[in-house]
Amino acid sequence: MDNVLSARALMGISLGFHIIYATIGIGLPLMLMIAEGLCLRTGDELYHQLARRWIRPAGVLFAIGAVSGTILSFELGLLWPRFMAFSGPLIGLAFSIEGFAFFTEAIFLALYFYGEQRLSRQMLFFCTIILTVAAAVSAVFVISANAWMQTPAGFRLVNGTLADVHPFQALANPAWAHEALHGTLAAYVATGFAVAGVYALALLRGQNSDYNKRALTLALAVASVSLPLMLVSGDWSAMTIAVQQKPKLAAMEALFTTTRGAPLYIGGWPDPATGQVRYGIRIPKLLSYLAFRDPDALVEGLDAFPPGTTPDPRLVHPFFDLMVASFFIMLAAAVWFWWLRWRRREVPLDKWPLRALLLASPFGMVALESGWLVTEFGRQPWIAKGHMRVAEGVTPQTSIGLVLLTFLVVYLALNVGLLILLMRPASTEEVPETTQGNRHVDT
Repeated sequence: MDNVLSARALMGISLGFHIIYATIGIGLPLMLMIAEGLCLRTGDELYHQLARRWIRPAGVLFAIGAVSGTILSFELGLLWPRFMAFSGPLIGLAFSIEGFAFFTEAIFLALYFYGEQRLSRQMLFFCTIILTVAAAVSAVFVISANAWMQTPAGFRLVNGTLADVHPFQALANPAWAHEALHGTLAAYVATGFAVAGVYALALLRGQNSDYNKRALTLALAVASVSLPLMLVSGDWSAMTIAVQQKPKLAAMEALFTTTRGAPLYIGGWPDPATGQVRYGIRIPKLLSYLAFRDPDALVEGLDAFPPGTTPDPRLVHPFFDLMVASFFIMLAAAVWFWWLRWRRREVPLDKWPLRALLLASPFGMVALESGWLVTEFGRQPWIAKGHMRVAEGVTPQTSIGLVLLTFLVVYLALNVGLLILLMRPASTEEVPETTQGNRHVDT
């Protein structure tokens, strides 16, 4: 493999796995906080039992995420030394704040995990609040570093050397706000649907305990509240990208030619040779309206930029469509469930609505991974847009392909171990006394 391709593949595989761990590490603390808060408000112990059941997978995923995150830190320095030498003074602040958030999260996770017999319920709830905030802050500041790669800010280049470095301006770069909001909401949606899928499967197997019904309802509520918010944040992201990252928008929508009243293509395969989108559904003027709120607005296509400086729409457009399609799959399953629950005033146990939730449960992760690929493929060929290309930031060392193979084996082993830990039945001591007589599922 080419040196650049090998480094990109290794970094991409590492990040692809880490995103899953980190996503659940962001979403589960919110669910813990809500469950403990409901327990305090209603006096219903079942909510506390839910939280105590979820803390074990939260702890395991936090540990695995810490390992994969450490690997990524080394990969940044080893695979991309030129990029880190260039960007370190600017994105180092974001990683430093993320480190403080990470340690805060670790401290309060341990307090909640081991404080059951020593802390009051109010203090346990307080731990979940800090845990939730720290997890979100950690994500927000990591995303700041990624957003800086899309819209570099906070410096000037003088004869190829950094000058007038302003780390706080780099931290609050133009892409940060919409990326951070959209990414955090996506984590809540992905986690909520993943957990809801576990309990939907339990109900489909006839395990109709109050525990499983309550867990499904709470998890899906987190996802369902976040879904419309994610739609709003996604619209904000698209409008911002239309101004700040025009080549990325053109690749996302497979727009080859600058057009006034640009159409939107749903699906289809972009063909750079002909400048056409094959097999797609064409909706006239919709892209112009969505991007600028004007159906006759001018949208710049890939032809508006110098050759060799734009992303490949064959990579960006399909993943963008997959992300959007995943959203509507989840939305349809959630609307069906809540409509039935509203009509019957109880959790529906019909097979088809539960099957729909089970089918939709992985699409939160699919959407999140697809969105990340859109963000990264849409930045190409730049590692720091407009300032450094990917080929300029990579290490000159060879034999990365062997390292790639080694790390792929390591990540596969990590995931096998993770699944074994998560699927292991809880011990008798872990089973809440009030629910030992019921059959319920352990995430």
